[in-house]
Amino acid sequence: MTGKMMTGASDVADRLRIALITEVFHDDPEGRRLDARLAEAKTGGAELAVLPELPLDPWAPASREPSEDDAELPDGPRQRRQAAAARKADIAVLGGAIIRDPVSGRRHNTVILFDASGQAVASYRKLHLPEETGFWETHHYEPGTETPAVIRALPLSIGIQICSDVNRPEGSHQLAALGAEAIFAPRATPRDSYARWRLVLRANAITSGLYVVSVNRTGPERGVPIGGPSLVVAPDGSIVLETEDPVGLATLERSAVAEARREYPGYLPVRADLYAAGWAQAAKETS
Repeated sequence: MTGKMMTGASDVADRLRIALITEVFHDDPEGRRLDARLAEAKTGGAELAVLPELPLDPWAPASREPSEDDAELPDGPRQRRQAAAARKADIAVLGGAIIRDPVSGRRHNTVILFDASGQAVASYRKLHLPEETGFWETHHYEPGTETPAVIRALPLSIGIQICSDVNRPEGSHQLAALGAEAIFAPRATPRDSYARWRLVLRANAITSGLYVVSVNRTGPERGVPIGGPSLVVAPDGSIVLETEDPVGLATLERSAVAEARREYPGYLPVRADLYAAGWAQAAKETS
Protein backbone atom coordinates (compact mmCIF):
# COMPACT_ATOMS: atom_id res chain seq x y z
CA MET A 1 0.00 0.00 0.00
CA THR A 2 2.94 2.36 0.61
CA GLY A 3 3.26 5.19 -1.91
CA LYS A 4 0.18 4.00 -3.76
CA MET A 5 -3.39 5.22 -3.98
CA MET A 6 -6.61 3.26 -3.98
CA THR A 7 -9.72 4.70 -5.54
CA GLY A 8 -12.08 6.56 -3.22
CA ALA A 9 -14.23 9.66 -3.41
CA SER A 10 -13.78 11.79 -6.52
CA ASP A 11 -12.01 15.13 -6.41
CA VAL A 12 -14.78 17.12 -8.09
CA ALA A 13 -15.50 19.42 -5.13
CA ASP A 14 -13.85 22.81 -4.92
CA ARG A 15 -12.85 22.78 -1.25
CA LEU A 16 -11.77 20.56 1.61
CA ARG A 17 -12.62 21.30 5.24
CA ILE A 18 -9.94 19.98 7.59
CA ALA A 19 -9.29 19.71 11.32
CA LEU A 20 -5.79 19.89 12.81
CA ILE A 21 -5.68 17.68 15.91
CA THR A 22 -2.71 18.91 17.95
CA GLU A 23 -2.76 16.09 20.45
CA VAL A 24 -1.32 12.58 20.85
CA PHE A 25 -3.19 9.54 22.13
CA HIS A 26 -0.72 6.93 23.38
CA ASP A 27 -2.22 7.37 26.86
CA ASP A 28 -5.77 6.90 25.54
CA PRO A 29 -5.98 3.10 25.25
CA GLU A 30 -9.76 2.96 24.89
CA GLY A 31 -9.80 5.77 22.34
CA ARG A 32 -12.21 8.00 24.22
CA ARG A 33 -10.20 11.20 23.80
CA LEU A 34 -9.53 10.42 20.14
CA ASP A 35 -13.23 9.79 19.58
CA ALA A 36 -14.09 13.08 21.28
CA ARG A 37 -11.62 15.08 19.18
CA LEU A 38 -12.86 13.53 15.96
CA ALA A 39 -16.46 14.20 16.97
CA GLU A 40 -15.51 17.84 17.61
CA ALA A 41 -13.86 18.01 14.19
CA LYS A 42 -16.93 16.51 12.54
CA THR A 43 -19.20 18.99 14.31
CA GLY A 44 -17.01 21.76 12.91
CA GLY A 45 -17.72 20.54 9.39
CA ALA A 46 -14.37 18.85 8.81
CA GLU A 47 -14.14 16.10 6.21
CA LEU A 48 -10.57 15.19 7.20
CA ALA A 49 -8.87 15.15 10.60
CA VAL A 50 -5.06 15.39 10.53
CA LEU A 51 -3.14 13.88 13.46
CA PRO A 52 0.51 14.53 14.42
CA GLU A 53 3.46 12.27 13.60
CA LEU A 54 3.02 8.82 15.21
CA PRO A 55 -0.11 9.94 17.06
CA LEU A 56 -0.70 6.77 19.10
CA ASP A 57 2.95 6.18 20.05
CA PRO A 58 5.01 7.73 22.85
CA TRP A 59 7.95 9.60 21.29
CA ALA A 60 10.18 6.54 20.93
CA PRO A 61 13.14 8.33 19.24
CA ALA A 62 13.84 10.12 22.52
CA SER A 63 16.04 7.08 23.19
CA ARG A 64 18.48 5.12 21.02
CA GLU A 65 16.92 1.89 22.27
CA PRO A 66 14.05 0.54 20.14
CA SER A 67 11.29 -1.55 21.64
CA GLU A 68 9.21 -4.29 20.08
CA ASP A 69 6.14 -2.54 21.48
CA ASP A 70 6.83 0.59 19.41
CA ALA A 71 6.08 -1.14 16.11
CA GLU A 72 3.27 -3.32 14.79
CA LEU A 73 2.41 -5.39 11.75
CA PRO A 74 0.09 -4.06 9.02
CA ASP A 75 -3.44 -3.70 10.42
CA GLY A 76 -2.01 -3.69 13.93
CA PRO A 77 -3.79 -2.38 17.05
CA ARG A 78 -2.92 1.32 16.59
CA GLN A 79 -4.08 1.18 13.00
CA ARG A 80 -7.30 -0.58 13.96
CA ARG A 81 -7.97 2.00 16.66
CA GLN A 82 -7.61 4.87 14.20
CA ALA A 83 -9.76 3.08 11.62
CA ALA A 84 -12.49 2.50 14.20
CA ALA A 85 -12.36 6.13 15.32
CA ALA A 86 -12.69 7.35 11.73
CA ARG A 87 -15.65 5.05 11.17
CA LYS A 88 -17.35 6.06 14.43
CA ALA A 89 -17.01 9.79 13.72
CA ASP A 90 -17.73 9.40 9.99
CA ILE A 91 -14.65 11.43 9.07
CA ALA A 92 -11.46 10.71 7.13
CA VAL A 93 -8.37 10.53 9.34
CA LEU A 94 -4.71 11.03 8.47
CA GLY A 95 -2.90 9.07 11.15
CA GLY A 96 -0.05 6.59 11.31
CA ALA A 97 2.16 4.13 13.15
CA ILE A 98 5.55 2.44 13.08
CA ILE A 99 4.77 -0.54 10.85
CA ARG A 100 6.94 -3.66 10.68
CA ASP A 101 7.06 -5.46 7.36
CA PRO A 102 5.93 -9.07 7.96
CA VAL A 103 8.46 -10.45 5.46
CA SER A 104 11.60 -8.35 5.86
CA GLY A 105 11.04 -7.29 9.46
CA ARG A 106 11.98 -3.72 8.54
CA ARG A 107 10.22 -0.94 10.41
CA HIS A 108 8.96 2.28 8.82
CA ASN A 109 7.42 5.49 10.17
CA THR A 110 4.21 5.35 8.15
CA VAL A 111 1.35 7.78 7.63
CA ILE A 112 -1.98 6.18 6.72
CA LEU A 113 -5.08 7.82 5.28
CA PHE A 114 -8.29 6.23 6.52
CA ASP A 115 -11.52 7.21 4.80
CA ALA A 116 -14.74 7.92 6.69
CA SER A 117 -15.65 4.22 6.63
CA GLY A 118 -12.36 3.33 8.34
CA GLN A 119 -10.81 1.86 5.21
CA ALA A 120 -7.07 2.48 4.73
CA VAL A 121 -6.92 4.08 1.27
CA ALA A 122 -3.30 5.29 1.06
CA SER A 123 -0.01 5.33 2.95
CA TYR A 124 3.45 6.88 2.87
CA ARG A 125 6.76 6.02 4.54
CA LYS A 126 9.03 8.75 5.90
CA LEU A 127 12.06 9.25 3.66
CA HIS A 128 14.42 11.47 5.67
CA LEU A 129 15.33 10.43 9.21
CA PRO A 130 17.10 12.67 11.75
CA GLU A 131 19.83 11.24 13.95
CA GLU A 132 20.52 13.53 16.91
CA THR A 133 19.67 13.97 20.57
CA GLY A 134 15.97 13.42 21.12
CA PHE A 135 15.47 12.34 17.53
CA TRP A 136 17.35 9.03 17.23
CA GLU A 137 15.06 7.94 14.43
CA THR A 138 17.42 5.67 12.49
CA HIS A 139 17.52 3.43 15.58
CA HIS A 140 13.76 2.89 15.38
CA TYR A 141 12.87 2.63 11.69
CA GLU A 142 14.36 2.74 8.23
CA PRO A 143 13.81 5.36 5.52
CA GLY A 144 11.18 4.70 2.91
CA THR A 145 12.21 3.88 -0.65
CA GLU A 146 9.30 5.26 -2.70
CA THR A 147 8.65 8.86 -3.66
CA PRO A 148 5.35 10.39 -2.54
CA ALA A 149 2.31 9.81 -4.74
CA VAL A 150 -0.73 11.99 -5.35
CA ILE A 151 -3.81 10.70 -3.54
CA ARG A 152 -7.21 11.31 -5.11
CA ALA A 153 -9.45 9.96 -2.37
CA LEU A 154 -10.65 13.35 -1.04
CA PRO A 155 -12.32 16.42 -2.58
CA LEU A 156 -8.85 17.89 -3.27
CA SER A 157 -5.84 15.94 -4.54
CA ILE A 158 -3.26 15.62 -1.79
CA GLY A 159 0.27 14.43 -1.08
CA ILE A 160 1.88 13.31 2.18
CA GLN A 161 5.27 14.03 3.69
CA ILE A 162 6.45 13.50 7.26
CA CYS A 163 8.35 16.07 9.32
CA SER A 164 11.98 16.21 8.06
CA ASP A 165 10.86 15.35 4.52
CA VAL A 166 9.78 18.98 4.11
CA ASN A 167 13.40 20.06 4.42
CA ARG A 168 14.07 18.35 1.11
CA PRO A 169 11.72 20.42 -1.10
CA GLU A 170 12.13 18.14 -4.12
CA GLY A 171 9.26 16.07 -2.75
CA SER A 172 6.96 19.10 -2.53
CA HIS A 173 7.82 20.19 -6.05
CA GLN A 174 7.30 16.70 -7.41
CA LEU A 175 3.89 16.39 -5.77
CA ALA A 176 2.83 19.77 -7.19
CA ALA A 177 4.00 18.78 -10.68
CA LEU A 178 1.95 15.58 -10.40
CA GLY A 179 -1.19 17.52 -9.52
CA ALA A 180 -1.34 17.71 -5.73
CA GLU A 181 -3.26 20.69 -4.39
CA ALA A 182 -2.25 20.24 -0.75
CA ILE A 183 0.54 18.54 1.16
CA PHE A 184 -0.03 17.18 4.64
CA ALA A 185 3.09 16.87 6.79
CA PRO A 186 2.59 15.56 10.34
CA ARG A 187 5.61 16.38 12.47
CA ALA A 188 7.34 16.26 15.86
CA THR A 189 9.59 19.32 16.19
CA PRO A 190 11.14 21.37 19.03
CA ARG A 191 9.52 24.63 20.06
CA ASP A 192 12.75 26.63 19.78
CA SER A 193 13.15 25.70 16.09
CA TYR A 194 9.58 26.57 15.11
CA ALA A 195 10.50 29.81 13.30
CA ARG A 196 12.73 27.84 10.93
CA TRP A 197 10.08 25.17 10.29
CA ARG A 198 7.51 27.90 9.62
CA LEU A 199 9.84 29.50 7.08
CA VAL A 200 10.45 26.20 5.28
CA LEU A 201 6.77 25.30 5.18
CA ARG A 202 5.86 28.74 3.78
CA ALA A 203 8.62 28.49 1.16
CA ASN A 204 7.41 25.05 0.10
CA ALA A 205 3.87 26.36 -0.31
CA ILE A 206 4.99 29.35 -2.39
CA THR A 207 7.43 27.49 -4.64
CA SER A 208 5.05 24.55 -5.14
CA GLY A 209 1.84 26.57 -5.49
CA LEU A 210 -0.20 24.46 -3.09
CA TYR A 211 -1.42 24.32 0.50
CA VAL A 212 0.94 22.97 3.14
CA VAL A 213 -0.61 21.61 6.33
CA SER A 214 1.56 20.50 9.26
CA VAL A 215 0.33 19.19 12.62
CA ASN A 216 2.82 19.02 15.48
CA ARG A 217 2.90 16.80 18.55
CA THR A 218 1.59 18.50 21.66
CA GLY A 219 4.52 19.16 23.98
CA PRO A 220 7.66 17.87 25.71
CA GLU A 221 8.02 14.09 25.92
CA ARG A 222 10.69 11.93 27.56
CA GLY A 223 12.94 14.95 27.99
CA VAL A 224 12.60 16.09 24.36
CA PRO A 225 11.37 19.72 24.04
CA ILE A 226 8.75 19.03 21.37
CA GLY A 227 6.22 21.81 20.88
CA GLY A 228 5.09 24.73 18.79
CA PRO A 229 2.08 25.43 16.61
CA SER A 230 0.35 23.43 13.94
CA LEU A 231 -0.37 25.46 10.85
CA VAL A 232 -1.98 25.76 7.44
CA VAL A 233 -0.13 27.72 4.77
CA ALA A 234 -1.94 28.95 1.66
CA PRO A 235 -0.41 28.56 -1.83
CA ASP A 236 0.66 32.23 -1.76
CA GLY A 237 2.55 31.68 1.50
CA SER A 238 0.05 33.42 3.76
CA ILE A 239 -0.88 31.76 7.05
CA VAL A 240 -4.45 30.45 7.05
CA LEU A 241 -4.27 28.98 10.55
CA GLU A 242 -1.60 28.82 13.25
CA THR A 243 -2.72 27.15 16.46
CA GLU A 244 -1.84 25.07 19.49
CA ASP A 245 -5.48 24.36 20.29
CA PRO A 246 -6.39 20.67 20.39
CA VAL A 247 -8.68 21.14 17.37
CA GLY A 248 -8.18 23.80 14.71
CA LEU A 249 -10.38 24.12 11.65
CA ALA A 250 -9.57 25.44 8.17
CA THR A 251 -10.92 25.23 4.64
CA LEU A 252 -8.68 24.61 1.63
CA GLU A 253 -9.94 26.16 -1.61
CA ARG A 254 -9.10 24.83 -5.08
CA SER A 255 -9.41 28.38 -6.44
CA ALA A 256 -6.46 29.51 -4.29
CA VAL A 257 -4.27 26.83 -5.86
CA ALA A 258 -5.36 27.82 -9.37
CA GLU A 259 -4.64 31.49 -8.68
CA ALA A 260 -1.18 30.74 -7.24
CA ARG A 261 -0.28 28.76 -10.34
CA ARG A 262 -1.29 31.64 -12.58
CA GLU A 263 0.92 34.05 -10.63
CA TYR A 264 4.71 34.16 -10.14
CA PRO A 265 6.41 31.78 -9.42
CA GLY A 266 3.58 29.32 -10.10
CA TYR A 267 3.53 29.83 -13.86
CA LEU A 268 7.21 29.06 -14.33
CA PRO A 269 7.75 25.85 -16.33
CA VAL A 270 8.55 22.63 -14.50
CA ARG A 271 11.69 21.38 -16.26
CA ALA A 272 11.18 17.80 -15.09
CA ASP A 273 13.26 16.22 -17.84
CA LEU A 274 16.16 18.59 -17.22
CA TYR A 275 16.19 18.10 -13.46
CA ALA A 276 15.72 14.36 -13.81
CA ALA A 277 18.90 14.22 -15.90
CA GLY A 278 20.75 16.29 -13.32
CA TRP A 279 19.60 14.10 -10.45
CA ALA A 280 20.51 10.97 -12.39
CA GLN A 281 24.03 12.36 -12.77
CA ALA A 282 24.17 13.21 -9.06
CA ALA A 283 23.05 9.69 -8.17
CA LYS A 284 25.71 8.23 -10.43
CA GLU A 285 28.47 10.36 -8.91
CA THR A 286 27.46 9.65 -5.31
CA SER A 287 26.79 5.91 -5.67
